[in-house]
Amino acid sequence: MRSDTVFPAGTWDASTATDRVLVDYDRRHRRRILLRSEGGRDILLDLPHAIRLRHGDGLRLEDGSLVAVAARPEALAEIHAHDEGELVRIAWHLGNRHLPVQLIGAHIRIRRDHVIEAMVAQLGGHVDHIEAPFDPEAGAYAGGHAHSHDDDDDHHH
Repeated sequence: MRSDTVFPAGTWDASTATDRVLVDYDRRHRRRILLRSEGGRDILLDLPHAIRLRHGDGLRLEDGSLVAVAARPEALAEIHAHDEGELVRIAWHLGNRHLPVQLIGAHIRIRRDHVIEAMVAQLGGHVDHIEAPFDPEAGAYAGGHAHSHDDDDDHHH
């Protein structure tokens, strides 16, 4: 089955999905990719330009059915601090290293990295190792749901 249309999360009725694909962060910025659904179907995502798939997006298949996109759980480090000032300082250092980060309330999630985790501890932060979907901030130049420039399938930020 082929999909050439992505409905952003919240713009479609997810209860109508007939299947689901689990996709990790590295494979969610694509123009063209073959995905295997939980129901065992091969789905070719074939878009005119690369976009970043988000948890909750819907893929419309050629037959009109919809398949939900779900972020695959990954090994993450969840960072917290004693106060907002410490957390902002940690966030600045993570941003200065151009790391993808996910902001969840008073926590910051990054991919596990022992060097970065040691830096966080030196800055007064605390790290919990978790398994969870990783859906980092798109960044200032991402242009909303769609990526701002056409890239081939192997480009990663």
